Amino acid sequence: MMRIALFEPDIPQNTGTMLRLAACLGFEAHIIEPAGFPTSDRAFRRAGMDYLDAVVLRRHPSWPEFERWRRAESLRLVLFTTKANASYLDHRYEAHDLLLFGRESAGVPDHVHQAADVRLRIPMRPGMRSVNVAMACAMAVGEALRQIGKL
Repeated sequence: MMRIALFEPDIPQNTGTMLRLAACLGFEAHIIEPAGFPTSDRAFRRAGMDYLDAVVLRRHPSWPEFERWRRAESLRLVLFTTKANASYLDHRYEAHDLLLFGRESAGVPDHVHQAADVRLRIPMRPGMRSVNVAMACAMAVGEALRQIGKL
């Protein structure tokens, strides 16, 4: 099963968009806390996240706890970052990949970069910093699902 993880997300609207994508396409979503907003089911429902019942959502209270879980599950961590050299279009995705997306304001810290098995970027025109994290997630998940034949 394809999985995504959001590292300490800042913007609830982006997180809601990514959770809706997970619900609609049938993959698991993980939130690595702390987030910059309340992440309880009640808070998501109040924000209009009516797809919450349709998504498999796991919350991890910290990066170390997420890493322990990921390693126990033998999942390959694929980090999407502007600091990578390899394009997400050239990567060969596998069903046990966990696609990780960083904070909107700061990406991920160095220790998270170092923990990643693979680091990928979305190619952009020179001078452009990054696409919206929810858009990056949609692009990455679409390509991954296309490759593994799950669309």
